[in-house]
Amino acid sequence: GEIVNIQVNDVSLASFIESQFVIYGINFFQIRLHIQPTNDAWCRDHGPAILVHSSRNERLLVDWGYNAWGGKYPPYDSDNDSPTRVANILGLTKVSPGIIMEGGSVDFNGVGTVMTSRSCLLNPNRNPQLTQADIEQYLCDYYGVQQVLWVSDGIVGDDTDGHIDDTVRFVNEDTVIAMVEPNKQDENHAVLAQNLDELKAMRLPNGKPLNIIEIPMPEAVVIDEFRAPGSYANFYICNAGVLVPTFDCPQDAFALKTLAQFFPDRPVIGLSAKKIIWGQGSFHCLTQQEPAAKHA
Repeated sequence: GEIVNIQVNDVSLASFIESQFVIYGINFFQIRLHIQPTNDAWCRDHGPAILVHSSRNERLLVDWGYNAWGGKYPPYDSDNDSPTRVANILGLTKVSPGIIMEGGSVDFNGVGTVMTSRSCLLNPNRNPQLTQADIEQYLCDYYGVQQVLWVSDGIVGDDTDGHIDDTVRFVNEDTVIAMVEPNKQDENHAVLAQNLDELKAMRLPNGKPLNIIEIPMPEAVVIDEFRAPGSYANFYICNAGVLVPTFDCPQDAFALKTLAQFFPDRPVIGLSAKKIIWGQGSFHCLTQQEPAAKHA
């Protein structure tokens, strides 16, 4: 349903990927490989944000700074250079706000509202010199939004300090899916309950409350005694479908059925994330959408 641009570290990896096209029946005309070194796979966070001007029908690339989630995983110089390389590949004008901002820390309703978390964007390991008001101004200036909504925190095992794409996601202009943990003994119960209470108190610019759809968390994904951040919220919306991480547990079916209600124009596809979640991310974290100009 769309062209997929993939950054790969070297020619040998590119050759391996190309060999898989035949095995899986993939249309290689839809895949474009670019030999560009990266430090990590999570291009949602180190990749650029691409915006479309609402009246001029022009695209603009925003190059936020990146420091590997508060300096946790050096080196990250190649990842931080990724937006510049993408701008050159796509031939887009680039602007650099000059602060740290990861793509997984924000989610948008498409009409002026962004959702984020205090635990991440207000963490001193990102932009200690900025206040909450300062960060809100950057979001409004460089994402073209009018409203910033904040929840408190993220889930256990999330080394990003609480990215929103594991807890709350917009599925239309006024509806969010909110991850919840019914088991009161679970480590995620309290923080997700607090986030839910905060969501219930929020109002959109038109004064309406959010339509909140609760989805229970999957069973805990524990690998070598480490609890990975498994969540159905880390889905990716494609042109031809919605890719949802699944975890081989009973909660999978409910999550897929619930999300399907909000995407009647495309299939909701569950894909096992039990191996990739070991890297502490999933399909949304691996991707960064490239919007088309409105009349392209």
